[in-house]
Amino acid sequence: MNINLNKSGVSLLNALSNHSELIMQAYFSGSVNEAEYSPNIIQSLIDLKVLWRPESDVQLRLRPSLRTLLEESLQDESNRQIDANIGNLLATLTTQAEHYKEALAHQKYNESQAHLSDLTEHVYTLTETLSTNVRLLWSRISNEFGYVSSVDAKIRENELAQTQVTDMLNQLSMFHFDTLSQLAGSHRELRHLLVITLQSAFATSTQELSLVQSKLLELLGRFREFKGRTRLLKGFMLHMEQKPDFTPVNYSTLSQVPNLFNRADGIIKAAAPDIHNVEHEFELTSLVNNLRSVNRLWQGKLNREVANPLILEQETSVSLEEDLLKNAVENYFCEVIDSGQNTRALDYYNKHDLTFDQEVWIYQVLGAFQGLPDSERQYFDIDLEGVPHQVFDGNFIIQDIELGLR
Repeated sequence: MNINLNKSGVSLLNALSNHSELIMQAYFSGSVNEAEYSPNIIQSLIDLKVLWRPESDVQLRLRPSLRTLLEESLQDESNRQIDANIGNLLATLTTQAEHYKEALAHQKYNESQAHLSDLTEHVYTLTETLSTNVRLLWSRISNEFGYVSSVDAKIRENELAQTQVTDMLNQLSMFHFDTLSQLAGSHRELRHLLVITLQSAFATSTQELSLVQSKLLELLGRFREFKGRTRLLKGFMLHMEQKPDFTPVNYSTLSQVPNLFNRADGIIKAAAPDIHNVEHEFELTSLVNNLRSVNRLWQGKLNREVANPLILEQETSVSLEEDLLKNAVENYFCEVIDSGQNTRALDYYNKHDLTFDQEVWIYQVLGAFQGLPDSERQYFDIDLEGVPHQVFDGNFIIQDIELGLR
C-alpha cells in the first residue's frame, strides 16, 4: 500500500466531512461565497482539488468530478444533465440559454438567475473536461506510455490515443460559434459564456490536440524503430543459440561484400565553376574580391620595396603634369570668353600643339565644365560630338567638344 496516497485520501475525506456545509452550498448555489469562510479553509480546499476557479474574475466552484459524484449519489435529476458527449452538452447549453432568455422576457429574475447558474456550470464543466482530456493525453505522452512494458503494448496505447484525439477533434467540430452568437444575442452574460469562454477553450484545445497528434506520430515511428531493432537483436541471439561456434567473416578480404557492410563513402567527383549559374554568383563574386585583395597586398608590398626618392619624384611629376593640364583647360576657357566664338577642343589642342593624350584632354575639358558653379556654367554652351557604340546600346562615345558662349 502506498502510504502517501493513503494519507492524501484520508485528508481529502476529512476535508469533505469537516466542510460539508460549504460543499453543499457550492453545489446548490453554483459558487462559494468566500467572505463567509476563512481564507485558510478556502486555500486548503483549493489545494485538495475540491474547489477551483475557472477564471481570475470568477467565483470558486466545485470540481466537475466532485459535482458528478454528488449528482450520482443524491440522484439529483435537476442537475444530472451533464453529458460527456459534446453534442448533447451543446444541446443542453442551448436549452438553458433559451430558458434564461424566456425568464428575463417575463421578468422572472430569480428563475433567470437559476438558469444562468446552471448554464454557467455546464459551460465551465465543458471547458474543464476539454482541458482535463488534453492534460491526460500529455501526461501519457510525457512518460511515453510507461505504464506498459512491452513495445507492442506501447504501440497499441499510442494507436488508442490517436483514436481518442481524432474523436475529440470530431467532437470539437460540432462547435458552431455563429449559431451560438445568434443564440446569445445582445445578452452580455450569454455572450461571455457561449462565445468568449467557449471559443477560448476551443482554440486552446484545438491547438493542443494538433501538437498531441504530431507528438503521437513521432512516438509511433520511434516505437516501430525500436520494434525493428528488437526483432533484429532477437534473431541474432537465436542464431547464436543455434550456432554457438559462429564467428563473423573478415568481409574486407571478400571480393563480393554484402550490401549490409558495403557502406563506403562515394569519391568526390571533379568540379568546375559554372559562371552562367545564378546561384553561384555570390560565391564567384567573393572569390574575385579575395583575388583583388591579394593583388592589392602584393602591389603594396612592391611599392614598399621601391626607394623613397623615386616615389617622391614620380608623385612630383604626376602633380606637375596635372597642373599643366589644368592650366591648359583654363586657358581654353579664357580664349572662348575673349574671342566670343565657339571653339572645338581638338582645334584648340592642335593649334597650341599640346602634348597630352587627346582622350585625357577631352575628359578634362568636360570635367572642368561640370565642375563650374551653376552661376558660371549658365554663361557657357557646350555641344558633345560623337557616335553611338556599335555593340552596346545606350553607350555614346564622345569624340570632340565644342564650347561657346550663350
